[in-house]
Amino acid sequence: MADGGATYRGAGVDIDAGDEAVERIKDIVATTNNLPGVLSSIGGFGGLFQLDMERFTHPVLVAATDGVGTKLEVARLVDRYETVGIDLVAMCVDDLICVGAEPLFFLDYIAVGAVDPQRIEELVTGVAAGCRQAGCALLGGETAEHGGVMHLGDVDMAGFAVGVVERGRELGPDRVHDDDVLIGLASPGIRSNGYTLARHIFFERQSRALEAPAWDGASVSLADELLRPSVIYAPAILEVLRRCPEVVHAVAHITGGGLEGNLVRALPEGVLAMVDRSALPVPEIFNEIQRCGDVRDEEMARVFNLGVGMVLAVARGSETAVLEVLADEGIESAVVGALQPGDKGVEVQ
Repeated sequence: MADGGATYRGAGVDIDAGDEAVERIKDIVATTNNLPGVLSSIGGFGGLFQLDMERFTHPVLVAATDGVGTKLEVARLVDRYETVGIDLVAMCVDDLICVGAEPLFFLDYIAVGAVDPQRIEELVTGVAAGCRQAGCALLGGETAEHGGVMHLGDVDMAGFAVGVVERGRELGPDRVHDDDVLIGLASPGIRSNGYTLARHIFFERQSRALEAPAWDGASVSLADELLRPSVIYAPAILEVLRRCPEVVHAVAHITGGGLEGNLVRALPEGVLAMVDRSALPVPEIFNEIQRCGDVRDEEMARVFNLGVGMVLAVARGSETAVLEVLADEGIESAVVGALQPGDKGVEVQ
C-alpha cells in the first residue's frame, strides 16, 4: 500500500489506546472477581459464572439494564469520571432487588468519541466500586470508539446486571396486602434521574458555575452535589430479607416518574398507597432546583425522587424490625405511609 493510505487510527479508532485501556482496568476488575461462581477474567469473548445450585433449588434469573443518563455531561464538564460508574451499578442492581433478586454479576458498555485510557480507567474504577458495594462481580464489558460519529470528548455508558431469586420467593404485587406499611429509604442526592432538567436550570437558565456553592451557604460545590454517587440499596434490603423473612412483600425503586410513577408498579389492583411526603427530609438540592427554575410542585414530584430512593411494602407490625435492620446497614429510613383498599394508585400528601 502506498504511503498515506487510509488507516483505522486515521479514521478515528485507535486500537493501541484501546489495548492500553484494557491493561489499565484488568487489576481493577479483578477486585470484584473473588466471589464464588466467577470462572473467567476479562479478555475473553464472554464472562463465565457458575450458579451455586446448593443454595437454590429452583433458581430464577433476573436481569436489569440501565444507563447513567446526562449526569455524564456534568462529569464531562468537570473532567471527573471516578464515581459515575457507581450510579450505573445502582440503577441496575436496585431494580433487581425489587423482585428480591440477589445481584450476581454485572457487565458494562462504554461508548466514546476517542479512547482516553485514563478516562476509561476512571469510569471502570467507579463501576468496580459499585460492584463491590453491591456484592456482585464485574464479569466483563465493552469499550466502543465511535470515531466520526461521537465528538472526541463524548462518552456514554450503560450496563446490565443479572441476579437470582428462589422460585416462589419473588417480591411483587402478588404478595402485597392492603394493610401493608410503607417504609421509605432516604436518598441524599439526585441519584441518576432528572439531570436534563437540572442542567437546563443551572447551566442554560442560570449560567451557574460548577465550582460555586451548590446553594447559598452550602459546604459543597454544585459539581460535588450533582456528582454525589447514588446509594446502592440492594445489600441492605437483602439483609432485611435475611433477618426479617417473609415480611417484605414488594419493593419500588423510585427513579424517573417519582413516587407516584414507580410505587404504583408494586401495587395490585384494588390497593391504594397513601404516602406522607414529610416523613423523610427533602435534600436541599431539590429545593434549589425548584427555586432557580420556578418549577411547579407537580413537576418536581414527577421528575425527581425528592429524597426517597426506595419504598418497601412490609407486613403491618414488622416495621420496627425492618427499620432497625436498615439502620444497622447505615440506611436512613422511615415509615412513609400505608396501603389501604381502594382504586389502584398513589396519593402523596
